[in-house]
Amino acid sequence: MIHVLATIELAEGVREKFLGEFHRIISIVRDEDGCIEYGPAIDLKTSVSTGEARDNVVTVIEKWSSVPALEAHLKAPHMASYRDRVKDMIRDVKIQVLAQA
Repeated sequence: MIHVLATIELAEGVREKFLGEFHRIISIVRDEDGCIEYGPAIDLKTSVSTGEARDNVVTVIEKWSSVPALEAHLKAPHMASYRDRVKDMIRDVKIQVLAQA
């Protein structure tokens, strides 16, 4: 199993619109072969948080059975359509792929 953290920096003021588009693909992605977990998260300021809450960042938390399953996900037609719908909302994307230690 692998873990993926995708940190998506958004243009100012578009987070809710972006999340609306993201929520359209969640059930489709969760039905993909090899998907164990897939969902968005936003910063929550608490007494244990470090730094400021980032209003223009969405972190996607994913678990996949394998790297080939993740690669197939990234090539899926619904992901190409999603990327086209959100491209003007996104400033930067950083992806971390992690192995369980």
